[in-house]
Amino acid sequence: MVSSENLSEISNKIKWLVNNSPLIDAEKNMHALLNGMLTKMELVTREEFDIQAEVLRNTRQKLDVLEAKLAALEGLDGASLASKRSELGK
Repeated sequence: MVSSENLSEISNKIKWLVNNSPLIDAEKNMHALLNGMLTKMELVTREEFDIQAEVLRNTRQKLDVLEAKLAALEGLDGASLASKRSELGK
């Protein structure tokens, strides 16, 4: 039968081998490589994406309103333009 002293020695050797193996370095290197690649891709979180999508939606709505006002103003002659400006509050 194997003594507890021998088991302890084997256990310590296994721990030493695992701690000094190149696998730990490879894991660290892979982690650093993946972090670098993800940083270069300039990925954003879902929350940041949703915020920017909302800003874009709001800006698009404002642009649509301004385009409609411009189209209305372009369709007016000089006399109507003054009355239209007063209606629009400008």
